Amino acid sequence: MGKRGPKPKKIINEKWTANLAYAIGLIATDGCLLGDGLLIDLTSKEREQLLNFSKCVGVDFKIGTKQNSNGDKQLRIQFKNRIFYDFLLSIGLTQRKSLTMGKLKIPDKYFFDFLRGCFDGDGCFYSYWDPRWRSSHMFYLEFISASKKYIDWLRKELSVRLSVLGHLGKSGKVSTYQLKYAKKEALAILNKMYYNPEVICLSRKFFKIEKALNVEKTQQKKYARVL
Repeated sequence: MGKRGPKPKKIINEKWTANLAYAIGLIATDGCLLGDGLLIDLTSKEREQLLNFSKCVGVDFKIGTKQNSNGDKQLRIQFKNRIFYDFLLSIGLTQRKSLTMGKLKIPDKYFFDFLRGCFDGDGCFYSYWDPRWRSSHMFYLEFISASKKYIDWLRKELSVRLSVLGHLGKSGKVSTYQLKYAKKEALAILNKMYYNPEVICLSRKFFKIEKALNVEKTQQKKYARVL
């Protein structure tokens, strides 16, 4: 009999928790599984994003740098681990995931932690005063992906869980799908994603949301006084 290779070492606990679900959301958006069947890459412009990932999986990963195709500097974590790589495959992540990813196996209990990770990775939030109506404050929550199967699954999950419909559009410039929720529907999702002020998240996005919602509360109070 030939010699067996060394047994793969477990470095990340795959037991589902809120923090692991958030980390999976980051990988599903900002990460990739590279073709050798071992290497996991997570790239971001924001150091806090990578520090959050390390905290969530309980490993103090080294943060390196790379340049994108435009020559811009980006930060990244890269590590090899057969056990965690296989775990990611088992829940539905794929190589070349940006085009091929579809439904992911996320426990119901941790779905909105996963979604918060997806939002911090490839989502956006914006607000503005609508000039068509006096004192009309609008805000939108958006999830972005190049995979139609994945964005359709996300939309279906949110519809079933919160009875929100959203609007699906496509950007022709970069061939990405944009799942957008306005005001009332956005608020329903945000309340689930940020169910606790202590949840791990990207602070920049959280503060932007908090600022817009404070403006909205002020407007509602003014409107109530007028009525």
